[in-house]
Amino acid sequence: MVTDGVPTWEEVARDHGRFMYSVAYRLAGNDEDAQDLVQEALLRVHRGLERYQPGSLEGWLARIVTNVFLDEVRRRRRRPADALPDDPERVLPASPAADEVSSGLSDEIQAALAALPEEFRVPVVLCDVADQSYEQIAAALGVPVGTVRSRLHRGRRLLRTMLTEGAA
Repeated sequence: MVTDGVPTWEEVARDHGRFMYSVAYRLAGNDEDAQDLVQEALLRVHRGLERYQPGSLEGWLARIVTNVFLDEVRRRRRRPADALPDDPERVLPASPAADEVSSGLSDEIQAALAALPEEFRVPVVLCDVADQSYEQIAAALGVPVGTVRSRLHRGRRLLRTMLTEGAA
């Protein structure tokens, strides 16, 4: 039950989990990382829901998922992860395929998105997949709207080049 326009954490997870996963999958490029991003984002939502100001809930959630993604990218740059040992007891059960959870983009488009440099991939995903406004993207990334427009233009141009060269 939504009170005063503020949903409960359970409502966010139930009603917006697929949206969050879609954004996370387009940013991360694979199912496992996307699931990790959504899990961390839901933890942040749980901690910050009392401060949520009713408005664009999906914009707020996309911003949280994006920030989790960017934090993870920065963390990996600082401290590269070692591979896990081949211990069968540590293997996790298989998760659902990405196409079961999220709809939309072909494997070719997803591969091209994943190949984009992070500075272009994030605004393209937020604009073209998560349907966020330039202002929302600028706020999420902490950059001016002009920078968002420039990165979108360059990112889309790179995507178009990758997709047309791949088809030729």
